[in-house]
Amino acid sequence: MFSILVGLGLAAACGFRIFVPFLVMSAAATTGHLPLAEGFEWIGTRPALIAFGVATLLEVLAFYVPWLDNALDVLAGPATIVAGIVATASVVTDVPPFVRWSVAVVAGGGIAGGFQGGGLLLRSVSTATTGGLGNFVVATFELLGSLLMSVLAIGWPVLVLPILALFVFVSVRRIRGRRESTAIP
Repeated sequence: MFSILVGLGLAAACGFRIFVPFLVMSAAATTGHLPLAEGFEWIGTRPALIAFGVATLLEVLAFYVPWLDNALDVLAGPATIVAGIVATASVVTDVPPFVRWSVAVVAGGGIAGGFQGGGLLLRSVSTATTGGLGNFVVATFELLGSLLMSVLAIGWPVLVLPILALFVFVSVRRIRGRRESTAIP
């Protein structure tokens, strides 16, 4: 069960930034703090650690460029879902492959896509209200959220469920609030 929680937390982190969770996973696996599922051992190698480090740096910097961040957000949608699936599948161990991939595709991909969609909406609002000049705040929030969620997922996986539940609760309340405020009496 803990490996599933780790995977779901990492998938959520992929929803904020694609490469940050993989950099954290690679560092944790390289140092022996994160067991990887069979076939995903390559994530815990030094070349992968270096590649994820470079990819993370480029991704983070790109999201601080106004308007480029919006284009990347649109392109990142499908990649985020795939990253959530891979991140989840790579850490879910001691379960049959059918269960691993079912959890990875349905929950991991879904959670990653949900978090990415929330970030996309937030960035859209920021762009509309600040002309893109306030998007650095969103980019910083997403970076810190991805880093924090990745570290928590690996270090304290029992915190993943309350964090995910809080995210769902806040999201549902905001959606209901918008519907009520735009409803015609």
